[in-house]
Amino acid sequence: MPVEIVHDHSTDAIRERLEEGSEVSYLRDWVYGGIDGAVTTFAIVSGVIGADLSIGIILVLGAANVVADGFSMAASNYTGTKAEIEEQARIRHHEYSQIDGNPEGERREVREIFRNKGFEGGDLDRAVEIITADRTLWVDTMMVEEYGMAPVDRSPVRAALGTFFAFLLCGMVPLLPFCIAPWLIDRETAVIASVVATAATFFVIGSAKARWSLVPWWRSALETTAIGLGAAGVAFVIGYALRSLV
Repeated sequence: MPVEIVHDHSTDAIRERLEEGSEVSYLRDWVYGGIDGAVTTFAIVSGVIGADLSIGIILVLGAANVVADGFSMAASNYTGTKAEIEEQARIRHHEYSQIDGNPEGERREVREIFRNKGFEGGDLDRAVEIITADRTLWVDTMMVEEYGMAPVDRSPVRAALGTFFAFLLCGMVPLLPFCIAPWLIDRETAVIASVVATAATFFVIGSAKARWSLVPWWRSALETTAIGLGAAGVAFVIGYALRSLV
């Protein structure tokens, strides 16, 4: 079931909510990191299994992937999020310059924006007057309406950490059966356990992310599982085809 959003609609509660500002979501960073961690690690495991290499090589390559690729994804997410913030800062600066250099032209833009929203006559004049009376509100309005940019900034550090820890947590799952294989189970059993554990991880991730959407949990879970296992299957086929080169 999706998470139900319950709001107190009393005047004081509404004002308090608006004063606190919009809450930034890092859900996509956790989902992205978790899925990619499980996919890439299991893809490596599948490729090595297809090439018929030893458990030791599976663990070494898998562990190296979890740490290195997890850090790489986190660094990329940090850089990408930071680039978005810098782009917003550049456009915000540009809009302030436009307001200073050509205020009438910018007012006409605001007028057209609100005309397209259905304002007209005195209501339209009043809306334009209110918006353009506050430079910050004016620029915020243009950022959202003209450029389609979110009015809140995501933290590059929190985005990167969310991606890294999700990648680390889910990326270790395909390796766990091989960690106990030398003592408790044989190689073939470890392979089966890895497939089952990884599929279960995809299923759980898909089910969990459905709580923040209107997509049925089972559909989200099956879709995520199919994508993840599909990527692993490709790696297995490639590893199997190239096994003679090892």
